[in-house]
Amino acid sequence: MATEHLGNGFSFHGLGTRISFPRGTVATVDGNGRNVVLVWLFDYRGGYALLVIDAETGKSEEFPVPFPPGDDCPYASILSSRNRFYTLFNGYFVEFDVVRREYTFCHETAPRMAMGMTEDDEGLIWSSTYPQSGVVCYDPATGDFTDYGHVYDQNWRQYPTTLAADDKGWLYFGIGTTLSQIIAFDRESGTGTPLLAEAERVKGSPSVFRDKNGKVYAIPPDGTPWAAEHPGEDGWFELYEGRRKAVSGHVLDEKPYTAGKAFHFHADFPDGKKLERCDLAERELEVSDPVTGVSHTVSFEYSSEGAHIMGVARAPDDTICGGTFFPRRFFSYNPGADSWIRRESYAQWNTVVTQGDRFFVGGYGSGFLLEWDPSRAWVATDKDDSESNPLWHRICTPILHRPHKLLAHPDGKTVVMAGTPGYGSTGGGLLIWDKESGSGDLLEHTAILPEHSTMSLVALPGGRLLGGTTTEAGTGGERKAEEAELYIMDLETRAIEWREAVLPGGQSYTDLCVRKEGCVYGFVDRVRFFVFDPDERRVVYEEETERTFGPTAFQQGPRVFVVSPNGEIYVLFERGIGRLDEDSFEIDLVAESPVEISNGGDVLEGRLFFASTSGLYSWALPG
Repeated sequence: MATEHLGNGFSFHGLGTRISFPRGTVATVDGNGRNVVLVWLFDYRGGYALLVIDAETGKSEEFPVPFPPGDDCPYASILSSRNRFYTLFNGYFVEFDVVRREYTFCHETAPRMAMGMTEDDEGLIWSSTYPQSGVVCYDPATGDFTDYGHVYDQNWRQYPTTLAADDKGWLYFGIGTTLSQIIAFDRESGTGTPLLAEAERVKGSPSVFRDKNGKVYAIPPDGTPWAAEHPGEDGWFELYEGRRKAVSGHVLDEKPYTAGKAFHFHADFPDGKKLERCDLAERELEVSDPVTGVSHTVSFEYSSEGAHIMGVARAPDDTICGGTFFPRRFFSYNPGADSWIRRESYAQWNTVVTQGDRFFVGGYGSGFLLEWDPSRAWVATDKDDSESNPLWHRICTPILHRPHKLLAHPDGKTVVMAGTPGYGSTGGGLLIWDKESGSGDLLEHTAILPEHSTMSLVALPGGRLLGGTTTEAGTGGERKAEEAELYIMDLETRAIEWREAVLPGGQSYTDLCVRKEGCVYGFVDRVRFFVFDPDERRVVYEEETERTFGPTAFQQGPRVFVVSPNGEIYVLFERGIGRLDEDSFEIDLVAESPVEISNGGDVLEGRLFFASTSGLYSWALPG
């Protein structure tokens, strides 16, 4: 599509990708006996619809979910023995009857989404939910619905990712990731009982499985006393009637369910045919017949408003580049030609930056670092192929798993990556990478600020770094620090010279911007603007900006400050673009945006580019 001019200097250039992501795919049969494929569709809005595709013709039909998706999406779903498809997200439980091709039940629940779903021997549908071990039960025969609320309290967000019921009606689920636990739930009393003693709990997530013998079995987490005392044994916990018993040598004969986590793919049609692939990018599905050995491929269509853009930056070839997540795609926009290049990317490009003639990527998961040379041909990234372009350098997980900042140091050779740690962990590290040697140092949080993660970074004169932390833990981890802090690090020695919570109560230093004179501008928690003097190590100006401008733009790799070629500093707020007066420290809203600004941001050809959800936009700089 051609660029659309929106007025007031704003333009819309297109979507980063016009592809949705599958959050559960199931092969089944409809009320007319036709093989169909069910796909929960996810784009920047959340899980917006169920797609039903005729496996023979490709004819498709979308069924928008009967509740607001709220940026949430399915993390678990199940096709029941009655041929009804279930999920629970954004605090709503929903039933889709495949035979009738309509939603037949929807009910609001305690927050927020199912991580595990199962069907018990009576045909009841159960869900275990994030973030505080909620339990929900639905009886499809009567329509009775019971929300038991949260049944196990912790001071961190819990992931109850596996769920199973024994033949006596007891429910069991394993939770993680900060500390493992197995919960036995009694539906008669509506209470959950932890089956692991506190001394047995370790980091991780135990898994539970329903056996055909009517009992449920759990794998003891690695590191538990039981596992340590029985090294190398095929040991299980047998769970039955709400009690736990250690058993050895059990051979699991798992009862099959058409259920699974977010990306589950169930390929078997009732007539024996097999769904080989359902490709939302190419809009094709392939079905094989094991009896005849013949496969056929059909095309299908669906609507999509595109995936979230993580962040954009000017690349060395004078294009605006970035990535999307779910699906994970690379894009490059050439403003001169008003043209796009879109490709599959290596995982999720959280934060991007240009240094010289190279474009660097800090990505999730595993905290990987890529280096792209736009002057060379694109060769899909393979971590074992040194000819890849983008070139894979290394991973940093669990020390640094979800990057939030990538700093291109003005020395022209150093790149610093920062972010939060792996699932269930607290305190993220730093990767200090030398582009010339192709090697780097990975520092743990204990060598920086224990229990903190670095959210924002700038380079100071004299070979120092100024970092702003966040108290947020890794996904599913426990917050332990009380306040976010600023710190100064000597880049050569890696020593922390100073640290302080200069803005009391702050939880995250959203972004920082340094000027040539060494003065640093920043935001805390997206709503508090401040000016920091790193020589005197004190805040010289502070202003609460939420009432006037609303919160700043934000994504996992925020780029709130954008500096124009002539040195003017622009600030991206959700509602518009501000300009900073460096003499008075005042911010003026110079352009109210026609769309909500979700992330920044860079300048190219006299325009400030930014993202709004799935779209790439720009604003013409004055003069």
